[in-house]
Amino acid sequence: MRILGVDPGLRRTGFGVIEIEGARLLYVTSGTITAPADQPLAQRLGIIFDNLREVVASTRPEISALEKVFVNVNPSSTLLLGHARGAAMCALAGSQLHVYEYTALQIKKAVVGNGHAAKEQVQKMVQHLLSLDRPPTADSADALACAICHAHMSPLAQRLQQASNLAPGTNYRMRGGRLVG
Repeated sequence: MRILGVDPGLRRTGFGVIEIEGARLLYVTSGTITAPADQPLAQRLGIIFDNLREVVASTRPEISALEKVFVNVNPSSTLLLGHARGAAMCALAGSQLHVYEYTALQIKKAVVGNGHAAKEQVQKMVQHLLSLDRPPTADSADALACAICHAHMSPLAQRLQQASNLAPGTNYRMRGGRLVG
């Protein structure tokens, strides 16, 4: 499975693509989409949208994971971040990708084991988990961490989806990691 992780931001939107091969996580690519601060808001959102669509077209992920917005002290900053997140979500959904959402706390906990880990810890752990020569940039590391979080959470998500499709009144049990009736 190929996963695209996105860390949305109005100035810098990080993206990272990983692949799951058995129990291994493989690095595919990562980078940062930069929207110039001197551009009007609509153009900046268009840059995020267009560039993420290009990333999807060139890397062909099967699924995407997006960091949820947290509420800042400054409501204006939160609203602007929400716009960037909306542009990213539209680009992903418009590319026919299912979008999973994770909080920064969930992502850090899945990658580092501590929901309050520092950015540097996330970068080092992403480097280690993906066997990279050097730590990725902060925006790329956050996006890759989001993809890694989904890779760790997807078996649970699949089981929950499977459980929601169960027939009532049937006695189910786990066998080999699967629910059987």
